[in-house]
This record gives sequence, C-alpha cells and structure tokens, in this order.
Amino acid sequence: MSASTPPAAPKDPYFPQEQPVPGMASAPAPAAPAKKGKVKKFLGIVALLVAAVAVKFGIAYVFNSPVHAEAGDCVRVTGSENNPDVDTKDCTDKDANYKVLKVVKDTFDVNACTVGEAALAQEWDAEKFVLCLDPVKK
Repeated sequence: MSASTPPAAPKDPYFPQEQPVPGMASAPAPAAPAKKGKVKKFLGIVALLVAAVAVKFGIAYVFNSPVHAEAGDCVRVTGSENNPDVDTKDCTDKDANYKVLKVVKDTFDVNACTVGEAALAQEWDAEKFVLCLDPVKK
C-alpha cells in the first residue's frame, strides 16, 4: 500500500518551463550594486555627526552666554553661585531681582565692586567683565 506519486505534468513545447507565462508577473530583476546607497549613508552619518557637534557646542554657547547688561539695566539671577543663570529684564518686571550699578571690564575680580554690592564675573569669548549688582527694591 504505497502511495504512488502523481505523474509529472507534460511539458508544453509552446511554453518551456524556463520562460515566464504570458500574463503572469515576472520575477524581479536582480538589484543593482548599492554604491550610491553606501555614499548616501556615509554622507548622512557625517551630517549627523556635524549636527551633533554643533548642538553640543553651539547651542550651549548661545544659550549659556553671559548677559551683556549695561549700568542701569535690570537682570534676573537664578541658579547656584558657581553656575548662575542671568537674564536681562525690564526693571518693572516682577522677575527682575538685581539692578546693574556698574560694569567693570577686563577683569574677573569681584572685589572691583563696592562693599555691599553683589558681584557677578562673566566671560564672553575673550571679553571678561564683572557686573556690580544691587537688589531691586520692590
């Protein structure tokens, strides 16, 4: 009781087995070499690295830049003593907590301010200065 295998389909001389049948989808053509894809991928990685470096150094530089306040301007100082965050504000703004009394250029010496004034040393590129501050009276 062995199962017999069905006989092989007869070969049609008009449609050889190696040729596609008309009306049927043909097999996809072999893929072209991916040289352009590798170049695009490489350039994409390079662009991503450049963008990451710009973000790491550029944005931090722009957003953590010191305030170029002038005497008479008001500022808001927050953050720690070693890492203050300074923003210029209108003197009528409720967030303004200091008024700039004077700006001492070309120094980090916080003793350049008069006793009783708060001092904040800042640096912008090669420029360095100290803001001498007085609390805003509200």
